[in-house]
Formats: sequence, structure tokens, C-alpha cells
Amino acid sequence: MDETRTRFLAAIAKQLPAERIAEAHLFAAIRQGGVESGVAVIALEPEQVEAPQEAGEESLAAEAAVTSTPDDATGPAEPSETFAEADVSGTIGSADADSDRAVDGDDDSPYATDAETEPAVVVAPAPPRRYVVCTARYRHTLKGPDRGKWEVTVTEEADAPLLTVDAVVRGVQRRSGDLDEIVRLSGDELRAALPVPATP
Repeated sequence: MDETRTRFLAAIAKQLPAERIAEAHLFAAIRQGGVESGVAVIALEPEQVEAPQEAGEESLAAEAAVTSTPDDATGPAEPSETFAEADVSGTIGSADADSDRAVDGDDDSPYATDAETEPAVVVAPAPPRRYVVCTARYRHTLKGPDRGKWEVTVTEEADAPLLTVDAVVRGVQRRSGDLDEIVRLSGDELRAALPVPATP
């Protein structure tokens, strides 16, 4: 890590909470007309907020409330709608099912169930975690009357999963024709690269 990039990271950490930085992608610096400039893409952990109950958990809780039977209840529970539809369609009235009930000795039970007719609980997969995506730019004047001038700007762009951030970074590199490897730092690596503040 060269001195300019270390200075760039320190400037980013002053504008963004360093403890929330998940990863950073640093593009190669460009020198033109006595000015050096550089760009970084930062993925920032979202602010911690209390997450609402997942939709899948709500559906499971609702189903448990509907299908549960108290310990002191008398008599069998009502058959489910899925079971009733299967019975009407003739699935349970097949010859194989009749022979099974004959073996069990409970031919007349209207509450006989078949494992294949039990409703399946489908829980949607959790969406990928999204991060706040920021771009950081520095401009360092190397020559001329403003020699030594240093400017850094950080802009919040959007929110996206880390895989999307990586794909966008690679796409920008290909379109720009930049052959230099992009430096990728995890949050821990970035924090370790920050200069240690001088103690008083």
C-alpha cells in the first residue's frame, strides 16, 4: 500500500464510519496535466435497525395457530381443505388406498390421512444482504500554482449485494480499458491499513 492510497483511505474513513466498511475496491491512479486522481468503490454495512418478522416466519406462526389442537380438546380435528379436495378427486378412493385401510381395520374413518396429501410449507429464500454503495474520488495537484492541493469527495450512490458491487467494478474496469489490477480490501484489511493516530 503506497503513501497516496493510505492517505486516500484515511480521508475516506473521516467521511464514512470505518467500522461499517465491508469492503473497498481501489482503481489505479491516473496522472494527467500535473494532476493525479483516483477512484474507489466502498460497500458500507447498513445502519443497524430492528428487522421485522420474516414473511416465512409469519406464515409458519399463522399455520401453527390454525392447526394446533389444545391438549384437553375432545374429538378429532376437522379435515384440511387439501385433504377434502383429494378425497373428492378420487385420489384417496383408489384401490391401493382401499387395501391399505382394510389392513388397518379403519375403513369407515373419514379422517384418514395420506402423507402425500399433507400441504407443503414453502418458505421463500431470504433475499441477499444489501450494502450501501459509495464512490470516493481524490484529486491531488502535483504541479503548478496549486501544487500540493488535496481534495477528496465521497458520494452515496445506491444499495446492492456484494456480488453486484463486484460485477459493476469489473465492468467499469473492462470499459475503461484499465489493465492494472483493482485492489480489493475487506473491511478488516482497510481498517488495518489506516494510519495510527498520534497519541498526545
